[in-house]
Amino acid sequence: MGLGSTAKKLQTVADMAEKLYAKVNEIREQVEAMQESVETTEARVGALERETARQRAVIEALAERQGVDVDAVVADLDLADADDAGDDEPGGADADTPTDAA
Repeated sequence: MGLGSTAKKLQTVADMAEKLYAKVNEIREQVEAMQESVETTEARVGALERETARQRAVIEALAERQGVDVDAVVADLDLADADDAGDDEPGGADADTPTDAA
């Protein structure tokens, strides 16, 4: 009787090991796919950064020819963005506006 019980336990352990091995392989494949995706994304971001730098250089050159102060324009945009972000908060500028209640 002891031998049958041991064989059953060994079979259970073997089944668990097979499931674990399959799961480890699945996770390994997912990690490899994610690594490829990250590498592709990294290359695309690098290309976009280079293109953005080129476009900025062209825009700055055109702005200089037209007598536009690029730094001042950027500063104005930053202030406008900060103001817009403040308006989105609850209790912002719209909350203090009186309403007509008859």
